[in-house]
Amino acid sequence: MKRREFIRTIGTGALALPMPGTLLAAEEPAPPTESLPIPSGPSSPFDVGGRAQLFIDRLAVLDADRVSFTLHPAEKYPHNPLLIADRPWEGWRLEMFGNVLYDDEERLFKMWYLGADDPAWFPNSMTLYATSHDGIKWDKPLDGTLPCPKSGRKTNAVARCQLASVMKDLHDPDPERRYKMICWIEHEASYQTMISPDGLHWTQLSGKPICPGRDVITGYYDEQRHVYVAFAKIMTDWRGYNRRVFYLTTSTDFKHWTAPQMVLAPDWRDDAGSLARIEEARPLLDVPDDPHLIRTELYGIGVYPHESCVLTFPWVFTINNRARYDSRNQEGPFELQLAVSRDLTQWERPFRTPCLSRGKSGEWDSGLFTTPSRALRVGDEIWLYYTGSNYTHGTPCLYRADGTGRGTKYTASIGLAKWKLDRFVSVDGPAEGGSLTTVPIIFSGERLEINASVRPGGSVKVEVQDAAGRAIEGFGPSDVFAGDDIRHTVTWHEDPAVSKVAGKPIRLKFHLKNGELYSYAFRGKS
Repeated sequence: MKRREFIRTIGTGALALPMPGTLLAAEEPAPPTESLPIPSGPSSPFDVGGRAQLFIDRLAVLDADRVSFTLHPAEKYPHNPLLIADRPWEGWRLEMFGNVLYDDEERLFKMWYLGADDPAWFPNSMTLYATSHDGIKWDKPLDGTLPCPKSGRKTNAVARCQLASVMKDLHDPDPERRYKMICWIEHEASYQTMISPDGLHWTQLSGKPICPGRDVITGYYDEQRHVYVAFAKIMTDWRGYNRRVFYLTTSTDFKHWTAPQMVLAPDWRDDAGSLARIEEARPLLDVPDDPHLIRTELYGIGVYPHESCVLTFPWVFTINNRARYDSRNQEGPFELQLAVSRDLTQWERPFRTPCLSRGKSGEWDSGLFTTPSRALRVGDEIWLYYTGSNYTHGTPCLYRADGTGRGTKYTASIGLAKWKLDRFVSVDGPAEGGSLTTVPIIFSGERLEINASVRPGGSVKVEVQDAAGRAIEGFGPSDVFAGDDIRHTVTWHEDPAVSKVAGKPIRLKFHLKNGELYSYAFRGKS
């Protein structure tokens, strides 16, 4: 793809946020409300509108006959890692404790990330800044706004915070608030908000913490719901342990935030799979197992707002014992999994396996994983930047420098993983054939588009039925699809028109033979 075409097709960059009004100066927060500005759950028939429907959850699936559902892990960029700790103020490792966005105005990828604490350079954790024209080769410009306080040397440090969930807002009439950030400020030990005219010069906006909790928070602007969203880690007594779980808080004005509501927490299934995940990372673990402490917690979350749902990439922390050098902390590996929600409060996690594979023992991404606050759509791909490390949560290098291999044997870096558009989970038909039938749905649009891949000798066909499952004249089994296409238009006798049943309750019945179906959508004219 030519660079001009690449730039034109990129998404989720400088967001044109439909703001409810100009933000005012930080002031005393209003009392939090219990209600969330989130619509209630779906009714029947389920309105899919013109939005692509994934198969990560089974919300719109009525019947699945002889088909299976398969999670497709992201493909790692072959020349990972993209960023390593190669500046003295970055310390011995880098972490994707921040965000990446594409700035459409400047045609530039921008990254806010974290280096290791180094008191020789900065007394507190600092968010650093990098840029890229293609998202692969990154520069660390020395135009950071926070020079080293001891030497005055220029750096790429821009903010005294961690977990910098940065958004660019083109609709705020105040240019001093063009960029907005939800973050953790270590020296205040609280979750706060900040604003900036350029993403480099930051001013704290919030007067008080937006919610309780400590050290890991994910924030983004939800374009469909017109609301700011934050997922905050709040330690909670949960199923016999004080665990890391995640709460939801939202805001319509970036100033007043709702009372936090717990939405993502480990369950019985997580805990039951703990030992399997521990064994996978066994060569990296620094302490033996304590059966009384083995459990699962959720350490962080990355987000991808899809057109019909919200995906998250939970950082699943599997604990096998206490950490050797800090009895208050725990040892264990991380992995990235996949969760999905239609309303931000009810979450499904049908797959409890990694959506990004772990590197082999000793490789740069074999231990801990973290993500930016938001994945990006780039053309017809979904890009997820991530931190990988070759140590686990209790490795001595995290607790002391001398004699632990910090920066020599052990480090953390930033890499990239990708999916083809919407290809997170497939419905798989066997060689002998199978079918999937949707619940009654209504739609808007003029043609049906499918994202599918068919192996040699296979096929995909679609029937349109009424809500009772009866055939609709003219919409029996469709023309055969036997290729690999992320947006194939389904036809019946070479006619793609489905507008005559738009707005009416229907079912779709997909016939799959030796093929994979990833999503479907009703769209306008080609």
